[in-house]
Amino acid sequence: MNVPLLDLKAQYAPIRDEIEPVIRDVIESQYFINGPQVAACERDVAAYCGVAHAVGVSSGTDALLIALMNEGIGPGDEVVTTPYTFFATAGSIARVGARPVFVDIDPVTFNIDPSRIEAAVTPRTKAIMPVHLYGQLADMDRVCAIAARRGLVVIEDAAQAIGSAHGGRRAGAIGAYGCFSFFPSKNLGCFGDGGMVTTNDPARAGKLAVMRMHGMSPKYIHKLIGGNFRFDTLQAAVVQVKLRHLDAWTEGRRRNAARYGRLFREAGLLDRGLVRTPAITTDRHIFNQYVVRVPRRDALIEHLKKAQVGCEVYYPVPLHLQECFACLGHKAGDFPESERAAAETLALPVYPELTDDQAAYVVDTIRGFYG
Repeated sequence: MNVPLLDLKAQYAPIRDEIEPVIRDVIESQYFINGPQVAACERDVAAYCGVAHAVGVSSGTDALLIALMNEGIGPGDEVVTTPYTFFATAGSIARVGARPVFVDIDPVTFNIDPSRIEAAVTPRTKAIMPVHLYGQLADMDRVCAIAARRGLVVIEDAAQAIGSAHGGRRAGAIGAYGCFSFFPSKNLGCFGDGGMVTTNDPARAGKLAVMRMHGMSPKYIHKLIGGNFRFDTLQAAVVQVKLRHLDAWTEGRRRNAARYGRLFREAGLLDRGLVRTPAITTDRHIFNQYVVRVPRRDALIEHLKKAQVGCEVYYPVPLHLQECFACLGHKAGDFPESERAAAETLALPVYPELTDDQAAYVVDTIRGFYG
């Protein structure tokens, strides 16, 4: 049996007749930048996330970058974040000239450990950038409490977490900004690059809209230096259609995650400590990835590949050990939980269209490896 890590063709087939007409409409209009579908998509995403404003941008990376720029964060400033995340989190901080200050993760959730944040704050700290990794919210009550005490801005890296929620609040609606990615492999993906920034602050939203157009308002007048961060009309149209299906897809992922838990338990892999399944600590985990901890991970990966089971390591080298961040002066052992997660974790297929037989095959293959 072949079980891919993600099957976007299976996602597309049932919605083809919804997608193709909106693409044709954009092509016929020849309005490819900031067309009316962009504003409509922004309204829909804002409503979905429970925020007042959403501003479409060119990618999830640019969402982080423009949020930092919007706050005037730059050289000499520091931003507290996690070393166990996709590169764009710390990369965007470095690109504005600020210094990423890493805080280790909670080993249960893989998200930033709030108990360690305050010790990392200095007079140069301007913001905290928690990451809702793998589709589960970070502990935002504690993060925001620290930010309020210290006068810091909270920028949520919600690239993997649209629709995740806790305590009646969704990702992107808790900090000053929420930054989303519509990369094709995300739970809500477009047909290329795209992103969104959410906020409840009308002044911040207005400035974001200007910043994404090279800081231009009105035309050819620049009071700010922004960037070319515009959201393509075509991508906005695709996201609008897919957003209507997102909750159903999310429930499929959640069902698949629960089924994995049952199958791993029935296989005896949990009781033997050979597989540690994801902990759910918030009200709505959307499972952008389904990540387990396993011993002898690299050998297991080879076993899964031979059995045609898709899998992936997110992320094999934590950011504090990346060569480009050598200037920060970190070494192996500085953030042990992040390093342990990088060495032990493995993502398994969890896409909504995964069948019972496919899930059982994944678990049987893993059981066969451990004997």
